[in-house]
Formats: sequence, C-alpha cells, structure tokens
Amino acid sequence: MIPKYQRILVAHDLTANADNAFRHAVGLARCHEATVFLVHVVSKIDPSVRGYVSAVLGRGALEEFENRNEGEALAEMKSELQKFAHRELGNDPKEMERLDHVEVFVGDPAAGILKEADDHDVDLIVLGSHSQEGVFDYTFLGSVAEKVLRKSRRPVFVVPLVG
Repeated sequence: MIPKYQRILVAHDLTANADNAFRHAVGLARCHEATVFLVHVVSKIDPSVRGYVSAVLGRGALEEFENRNEGEALAEMKSELQKFAHRELGNDPKEMERLDHVEVFVGDPAAGILKEADDHDVDLIVLGSHSQEGVFDYTFLGSVAEKVLRKSRRPVFVVPLVG
C-alpha cells in the first residue's frame, strides 16, 4: 500500500535550510492534503558552560535570569515562526489551514523532535541537514538530523543544504 501522509512534523532550527525544509513539507502536504506541525527545540545550555556562567554571574543568578526571560524568549521565537509560516503560505486561508500549529520548547533537539512526532502521531518528519557532503558525512555523526534518522520509527525526509 502506498503511504498517505496526513500529519507532517517539520523541525525548524531557525536557519535558511530549515526554511527550505518547511517549503518541501508544505509541498508534500499539498500533494497528500495533509497538515503541517512546525516545531523548534531550543538546545539546553551545555553543563560545563552553565557552570562557568553560573560562577561568573554568582550563585542563583543564572537560574533567576532564565526564570525571568525563558518564557518570553520562547514566546518570541514561536511568534517569529508563526509569522514565517504565514509569509510562506501567503496568508491564504485555505493554505493556512494546513498549518496545524507551532511549538517551541527547551530540550535536546533530536529527542524533542522524536517525542513530538510520537505525541502528535505524525506520519512523516521533515528536517534540514547542515552537511555539505550529506547527512551521513562522518564529521556530522551526532548531528540532530543523523540522530533523528537513526532513532525514528517514522519516515524521515532530510532536505540537504543547498547553495
């Protein structure tokens, strides 16, 4: 049986290639009359960097800063992604119906993408690669695209870096 995609998750990392991946996902959504779910996962700060910044700022200052600003920053990123999607879809009401919703949160990007795919029972994951040589290039082992490809139980469509 030929697969029919009804829900497509697009992982967006705020890069131009992620914009390109979104366009591919919308093209697939048009062909399959599917909806698109746009997600951005903000990486957690590396523990060694966190320790250094915390030492420089003083005890508890980093946590206080994060508590004050994280929600606002995530809301701003979500707003920017929604504006991007509206521009790409041309504010056409019929096309806008394809955009299921936009989600932005903090976590491990690959794990977050896979969890969202499971939680929303998507049929396809679309994301961009950052490798000039392709996602399987040795120097990019451990990249988000490679981890998602390796661990996903769902089809993954990787858009190579263009240009």
